[in-house]
Order: sequence, then structure tokens, then C-alpha cells
Amino acid sequence: MHLAQHALRRAASASTVALLALAVGCAPQSEEKASGKASGSTAATCAKGSLSTQTSGKLTIATDEPAYEPWFKDDKPANGKGFESAVAYAVAQQLGYTKGEVVWQSVPFNKAFTPGAKSFDFDINQVSISAERKKAVDFSSGYYDVRQAVIALKGSKAAKATSLADLKGLKLGAQVGTTSLNYIDDVVKPARQPAAYAKNDQAKSALKNGQVDAIVTDLPTAFYITAAEVTDARIVGQFENQGGTPEQFGLVLDKGSALTSCVTKAVDALRADGTLARIEKQWLSEAVDAPVLK
Repeated sequence: MHLAQHALRRAASASTVALLALAVGCAPQSEEKASGKASGSTAATCAKGSLSTQTSGKLTIATDEPAYEPWFKDDKPANGKGFESAVAYAVAQQLGYTKGEVVWQSVPFNKAFTPGAKSFDFDINQVSISAERKKAVDFSSGYYDVRQAVIALKGSKAAKATSLADLKGLKLGAQVGTTSLNYIDDVVKPARQPAAYAKNDQAKSALKNGQVDAIVTDLPTAFYITAAEVTDARIVGQFENQGGTPEQFGLVLDKGSALTSCVTKAVDALRADGTLARIEKQWLSEAVDAPVLK
């Protein structure tokens, strides 16, 4: 854990009082419920000059490679196009950073929220907020409410599914470490072991090659896949939110990051002034609706 290592190094030369403070700071805490609420520490001020970023005067933002549409455009996170690229730059602007002061970094999806020190200030990569992930990293408040959807080839048995019961006997697939895969395991509970893929590209190939009957992705991605990448596929339907709480994507930060509260304030401000809604309308307007699978 990056924060603990840093604290221990300081404690080596600190007084007994400091050691006691460290012990209190590392005491077990009650687990937060999975929600769009932020986790992490609170910064005294969010003025640009006071922010402790990876590189002074710069804001380092991470995402996976390739960067998929509609979240990014042309696999170029730095161009400001695509929903998440636009959100990232809007957050940066709220924090006082210009586009030229943003540095992009490639970090694999699963590595973004595993325990350990981070090389980025925040990661934006369709990472759903969950209580389990909050044990290893901090999250901002949610910047997008999302649902998961099922994709199948047109004319297939899977494409005719209208309920969860219709999916149980199918071979389903999704990217490993995602809530898409969790929905297969926890909601569909299929009779056959689902296939887990390192990348969405591999899941799409498996669908096209008939290795799986259907795949699960978030709804905007499903709309893009069926419209531009696997055009002989269709969206079978979407899942209901589980537990009454919307699934939300959040920005990922190092556990205990001093930036967490400031990044959350930036996201909240963008939601309050309508910026997130405008960005969503611009880049995700085609991802409108799909039948609900119950």
C-alpha cells in the first residue's frame, strides 16, 4: 500500500507521538457501501498549486490501451474526443489544469484498481464503483450511471432471449474483472461456465467465431459494437440495476490519495452545472435504450 509505505518511512525518524498518530491512522475502518459516494482522504485546499500530483504542475491521467469507443475516439485519449476523454479534460479544467498540462498514461484495466502504489493521479476507464474495489483504491463520486447489456449474433438462439431464464443455458462471455462478468455469475447464474477474456476485443472475436453464444458489456459499448464493429449482432437486452443502487463509473485514485476529495468536488461540480449531461448527450446519445431482461 503506497500510503502506508510512505507513512512508515516518515515514522522511522519521527517522535513517539507521530508513531501513535500513525497507529491510529491505520486502524481498521468500517467498510463503505458500494455507491457513487467518494472514498478517501480530504485535502485542505484544492488550489492547483497545493495539489500533490505525480508531477508538479501536471495532471497524470490513465486509461487502458486500446481506448475503446464511444468512451474515446480513434484510440487517442489525448484528443479530447469521446465521453471519457471529454470528462477527463473537464475534471482537469475544474482542478485548474489546461489541456497541455494533462499527461496520459496507459494502464491495463485490472491493474488500475488492484492494491499497490499508483503511477497516475486518477484513472478513467469505465471502472464501476464497488465496496470490494474500495478496499484497494479510492473512487471519486460517480460520473456516469451505467447498465450492462447482452449482445448476440442476429438469427441465433441467444438473440431470441427475452428473459434471464432464456440465458441460463447459453455459453456467455465477458472481460475479466468487470461487472459485466459479475452480472453473468451473480444475475444470470448460467448452467455453463462463462468465458472470461483479457480484453473486450477477444470477447468480440469469440462471439463472431461462435465460441460463445453471447457477450456482456456496458450498454453504450454494446450499442457501438453492434453499430460499427460486429454489425451482424444485436443487443438482446439490458439488466436491471441490482440492490436498488445504480451502477456508476468512478475515477480511480490511489488508496488514501490527498487528491480524492478535490477530484470528487470537480466531478460533483460538473454534474451540478450540467456539464456531464452535455458531454453524455454529445458522445453517448445513440446509446438510448434496450429491453430489460428479467
